[in-house]
Amino acid sequence: MICLTEEQKMIQEMVRRLAKEKVAPRAAEIDEKDEFPWDIARIFGENGLLNLVLPEEYGGVNANATTLCMVIEEISKVSPACAIMVFTTQSLINVLRRGGTEEQKKRFYPRFSSADKLCAFVLTEPNAGSDAASIQTKAVLDGDSYVFNGTKTFITTGEVSDFYLIFVRTGPGERAKGISAFIVEKGTPGFSFGKKEKKMGLRGSPTAELIFENARVPKENLVGKAGEGWKVLTNYGNLMRIWGAASLSLGIAEGALEYALGYARERVQFGKPIASFQAIQFMFADMAMLTESAKSLIYRTSAMIDRGEPFSTVEPMVSMAKCFTTDAAMKVTTDAVQILGGYGYTKDYPVERMMRDAKGVQIFDGTNQIQRVIISRALLGKL
Repeated sequence: MICLTEEQKMIQEMVRRLAKEKVAPRAAEIDEKDEFPWDIARIFGENGLLNLVLPEEYGGVNANATTLCMVIEEISKVSPACAIMVFTTQSLINVLRRGGTEEQKKRFYPRFSSADKLCAFVLTEPNAGSDAASIQTKAVLDGDSYVFNGTKTFITTGEVSDFYLIFVRTGPGERAKGISAFIVEKGTPGFSFGKKEKKMGLRGSPTAELIFENARVPKENLVGKAGEGWKVLTNYGNLMRIWGAASLSLGIAEGALEYALGYARERVQFGKPIASFQAIQFMFADMAMLTESAKSLIYRTSAMIDRGEPFSTVEPMVSMAKCFTTDAAMKVTTDAVQILGGYGYTKDYPVERMMRDAKGVQIFDGTNQIQRVIISRALLGKL
């Protein structure tokens, strides 16, 4: 059972209403045009969804993991592409809250309090995807600044963001050693954007290439200590998968199941609704079991994070939630398309979009194969 506070219930109801009234009518158009929905971003900001993690004195609600999961889930029922902007923005602010200095918080919190800023999480490079420790983008200390050179790719909310949490190589050492994390602002000289990816799903959420050519970043924007970026990534950043890919996928699965149920009750074949046929009923039973199991796993894990349980205990649970829920969403959306038959395969109905979106979430935020590596290592130790 998911136990929400009265405040969380109020937030849930507000987000559910916004998703139904403002986001759902735009979802198909956003996907078709593959344009970032600035109107939705403005609505989210006006309703406090872009600064949830901030302390109350800065306009936020000091949102915990459970609150973030709930918000992302509700929006993703109708448009995970729109939910992603909340996910990435709150992930950066969460890292700042957990790993930033008091000086950094005092400097950045007021800028986020306006709730009109978007953020991106910047790790992947052309030759460093699942092997994140092999990043080559470098930052060299020069006086009061670090000079950045390199290229990042597949960056979600890339060119539309205002702030970026960027992982670069700053010092000696191989693999995870020598990696540092920085907050970098759009407009920094030498920081530009390259190719925008043309994706199968999650359209309307831009995925872009970031290019650094002698870009100077103030050294006070370093999050944590120099050379400890991998700690920032694993101890703080990896937690975002629970309100990121996992909750996105839960919302997708719930949205597809709900739509398919409604369709099956109305679609008549052989003189009766197709929902009356046992073959369809069994498909719905499997879809419901997967969805409810995913929901239980996500909110059990978010509760562990909120209680402050050790990272060594939480990390494999986050990976289980990400892996299981994204696989479940792929299965549920595929079955939803099958239940709608030929109509499900057309763009006139939302389930084909949901299926394309589900495929993307299996891949980003750490592929499901990598999640299985994390889970098995936690069980067996590093052999």
